Amino acid sequence: MNLLHAAVLGSLQGFAEVLPISSSAHLILVPWLLNWPESGLTFDVALHLGTFLALSLYFWRDIIEMGVSFFDALSARRLNTPARRLPFLIVAATVPAAVIGKLFEHQVEALFRSNQLLIASVLVGFGLLLGAVDLLGRKRLILDEIKPTGAMTIGLMQCLALIPGVSRSGITITAALMLGFTRESAARFSFLMSLPIVAGAALLKTIHLFKHGIPAGEGMPMLVGIIISAVTGYISVAFLLRFVQKRSLAPFIWYRVIVGGALIVAILSGFTR
Repeated sequence: MNLLHAAVLGSLQGFAEVLPISSSAHLILVPWLLNWPESGLTFDVALHLGTFLALSLYFWRDIIEMGVSFFDALSARRLNTPARRLPFLIVAATVPAAVIGKLFEHQVEALFRSNQLLIASVLVGFGLLLGAVDLLGRKRLILDEIKPTGAMTIGLMQCLALIPGVSRSGITITAALMLGFTRESAARFSFLMSLPIVAGAALLKTIHLFKHGIPAGEGMPMLVGIIISAVTGYISVAFLLRFVQKRSLAPFIWYRVIVGGALIVAILSGFTR
């Protein structure tokens, strides 16, 4: 992989992982459209590490506070405050996606990775679902009001993010809006619950990479991918959390529908790279 490819894919990961537009769809469709080679395990590690760095840097205060609350709850043996409950709810919401991902990641990848029409259709379909709940949701609840059933519902919905085109942030924000949370609370919980998932994915892929070694010439593209995905990811988190305070998610929904729809038309019209 050359540095240009690394920079482009790193940017796509940083922006699309955070915004509700599906990073996996973009990382599959853009190289396919441009006839680029597969990025491989080394760059996969770079993208996950970059995303984890972005989230960790932006939410470092939240991470420290949740760590303190976690041990405080263990010491007191009580979950009687929102702060004490939150870290446990995040862990509980993470478990379904971690289990399903471990069991079915390769099967889903085999089904979707080479089916661009299916990915584009998912991009449109789940974009419309996000639009519907954004329009019809009550948007009254704040993060402190989240309950175990709500956290588990969002966690179960996150399992769908295994499908390219769904979007992890998109489907978790969709689920939270369905439960009546404000856009800002939905986005914040989505990002916080993605931390263990992204960290776990980065750790597993890094261990696998060290077992096989970094291929010759891949070190610099890997570093570029980490830096750019971290920078763009941080910018995206800050942007989205400010954006949803006063605006709807309509721009992202229109983006998904237009891009996905254009790809569907192109593919059905006989488009080839």
